[in-house]
Amino acid sequence: MESIAAWQVAFLCGVLTWIAASSFFNFTQKLRSLSQPWVTHHVNSGTDIILQIQKFRNGFLDALFSGMSCVVSVPFYTAFLPLLFWSGHGKLARQMTLLMAFCDYLGNCVKDVVSAPRPCCPPVRRITATKDEEDNALEYGLPSSHTLNTVCLSGFLLYYVLDYTSNKDPSVAVAGIFIVCLVVVLIGLGRSHLPLKSVFLLDSCFLLNLLKFVYIIGRIYLGMHSVIDVLGGLAMGLMILTFWLTVHTYIDDFIVSGQNVSSFWATFSFLLLFAYPTPEFPTPSFEFHTAFNGVALGIVTGVQQTYNQFHHEDVARIFTPGLPIPAFLGRMLVGIPTILIVKFCSKALAKWFLPLVSNALGLPIRSTSYIPALSGKKSDEKRQPGFAQKLLIFSNEDSFDVDTGIRFLQYSGLAWSVVDLVPILFTHLNL
Repeated sequence: MESIAAWQVAFLCGVLTWIAASSFFNFTQKLRSLSQPWVTHHVNSGTDIILQIQKFRNGFLDALFSGMSCVVSVPFYTAFLPLLFWSGHGKLARQMTLLMAFCDYLGNCVKDVVSAPRPCCPPVRRITATKDEEDNALEYGLPSSHTLNTVCLSGFLLYYVLDYTSNKDPSVAVAGIFIVCLVVVLIGLGRSHLPLKSVFLLDSCFLLNLLKFVYIIGRIYLGMHSVIDVLGGLAMGLMILTFWLTVHTYIDDFIVSGQNVSSFWATFSFLLLFAYPTPEFPTPSFEFHTAFNGVALGIVTGVQQTYNQFHHEDVARIFTPGLPIPAFLGRMLVGIPTILIVKFCSKALAKWFLPLVSNALGLPIRSTSYIPALSGKKSDEKRQPGFAQKLLIFSNEDSFDVDTGIRFLQYSGLAWSVVDLVPILFTHLNL
């Protein structure tokens, strides 16, 4: 039996202490009272800038930018994240996934702490052509989490490309930094919806950033963010990227060769469901955090268990003799349907299992959407739990929202299948 490291106990106790202290001292309300009026003032004062950009409106731009937002929707994540793992770039894939989850958590926490509005509509014209965009528009504005995510992922992608190609040419590094800076500048003109980029060559980095370059301009055109939101996302993104480049090696070493990895990360992920602020009014931000939190848990546990079989540094990579294009296409045809089936089955199993366990333990539960039979009172349905307010002992809530657990297990199962179940199928099919 593996011994429990002292740092793991201390870290988890620190998170638990923060949850209790934040609830007891009501940090969220105090921080909101200080920050919300200032941010709201700058959001309102930035309306003229948005209106100036929207003077260029026409039907073609409406269709173009609305269509581009679909490229980086939830279905995009579901399809593209696995491809990074199956292409042989496992280290990049798990680091980008964990970084995305980290950015999502911090960005959405700040959003719901500040609870600052998006640009007022009208006079700003906001186009939400898809269900994903409608959900995004329901979130608060500061910071632009899409700016934050793009800064972090573009920066880390550049770092990985230079490291993977062992390129020491300063001109290449400068060119890469220039590309990332162009992305950041255009993020300042509008909100981008996080695309996780594949990377095999610097050319692919350039083309994908160029695509995002055009896409980002459309976010302010669609009326999704104000200037202060973007600047906030930029500042947070640079700080998070700096931090991640400092610690990512230690995190990766712990995942692939540490002790108590699965049990530690499962406990940590569970606590993160409670270490989340309650917004002024309910938003989908906590749901996004729950999903990414589940994805991170599934990736970590799956990689830790199968690293030596499927995810070590000597695995075949795409565009090499060990993994030609036809074999990679075969992986896509087998893998994507498999993970979608696992996602469906995980959700169905969680919808059956969690209410059963809750009833056995005597825990009061409700469901806002997944289980109609457990729909509670209107007042309960409209209240989004967060921070320790999801723990009945620390809150006025009289029941748990079982949808949180269902969503968490659903995405954990999906991510686990990407790095564990599907690679086993590849082995049996000689892919």
